[in-house]
Amino acid sequence: MPMTVDAPFLNRLARIVRERGLDTTSGPVDDAPDPDLPGHPAYHHRQRVTAALTKFERATPPRYLTASTDHPKVCAWADQVAADVSQAPSLLLWGGTGTGKTHAAFGAVRRVALAGPGRFGFLATTFPDLYAALRPGAGTSEEREQVMRRVLSVPILLLDDLGTTAASLWTEETTYRIVNHRYTRMLPVVITTNEPPARLPELLGDRIASRLIEMTTRVEMTGRDRRLTR
Repeated sequence: MPMTVDAPFLNRLARIVRERGLDTTSGPVDDAPDPDLPGHPAYHHRQRVTAALTKFERATPPRYLTASTDHPKVCAWADQVAADVSQAPSLLLWGGTGTGKTHAAFGAVRRVALAGPGRFGFLATTFPDLYAALRPGAGTSEEREQVMRRVLSVPILLLDDLGTTAASLWTEETTYRIVNHRYTRMLPVVITTNEPPARLPELLGDRIASRLIEMTTRVEMTGRDRRLTR
């Protein structure tokens, strides 16, 4: 049963208000969410940035934890990934030794993390280390397959130093499995190499080279060896 309020009570309440000079004029109600509390877009953006940076830092060597890049094409690629990782291309950074390829690669992924994307996952390794972890005899078959599953499925994969390992049928098939999986599922991979794109067929075989050329934004890194000019 709804509660009722009798008239004498309301009259007494009105008299008290008048005697005390209280202002009963209704005013605006500030019911907007606080930027520091759940419900406000700024709060949730900060949460996404924090989560993405944590994942980035776990996967990144200490030297590149604060990496950044101002290369227009690399920044544009990172912004595409941050906007929608499922619609972004891969990235191939190539150029001479010491031109900043690895730094720019980690800087690009860090830029993605700082944008606070809705989905972020990251794994970074070199081609020599990857092959070492996947070769028969490196741990159990279950451990090797676990590494491969992670490489195949992580939202953003960074593979450094393409072309520094002696080619073999096994390395070609392993590389093909990774590249083809990420190509067909449109999962971006960042690759660095000293070799120009024109040498990819010779270096990797036509099957892999064809997919890499189609799926990547290719950026040449130029300049002198920065390590020798410090």
